[in-house]
Amino acid sequence: MSEADNTEARPTDPVGRVLYKITYVLSLFGGFVLCAMGVLTTISVTGRYFFDYPITGDFEIIALGTGVAVFAFLPHCQLMRENVIVDFFLSATSRPFQSFFDMLGNLTYAFIITIMVWRLPIGGMEIYDTRQSTLILAIPQWSTFPLAIFCLVILLVVCFYTTIRSYRETRPDGAL
Repeated sequence: MSEADNTEARPTDPVGRVLYKITYVLSLFGGFVLCAMGVLTTISVTGRYFFDYPITGDFEIIALGTGVAVFAFLPHCQLMRENVIVDFFLSATSRPFQSFFDMLGNLTYAFIITIMVWRLPIGGMEIYDTRQSTLILAIPQWSTFPLAIFCLVILLVVCFYTTIRSYRETRPDGAL
């Protein structure tokens, strides 16, 4: 939807309010992780430049943190209609028409996330079984998978919620 519609994105129904609180906390956590990565990078670059002593394995921590932050942000972005949306062709159409295509997009996204929720645990178990770890710090690579899976499950619930919300917006009476 367009930026003008973002003020209407915050849900007012009971399910939406609960999802909003959960996704908001996840996004705050993601923001905290991003801030921590910024501090880590600053300390490492400063240490490398002035003292020739960077933080060992900083890029490994940044890589893991980036994955965590991205997964933490996705549910809130979807709920608030802030994911990538191209509305150039639909901006001049009616709200129900736009909502129909939003519904199709949300349903497609839900399908993709369903596949990810199915496959990510399998990949995580394989990485756990083979004991893969980062090269320098030997951090187990599976360690971020549980949080990523949790975030994806929340995202899947949000996708179904936003699909229903968009469907309701296509109907004049707002009924399911």
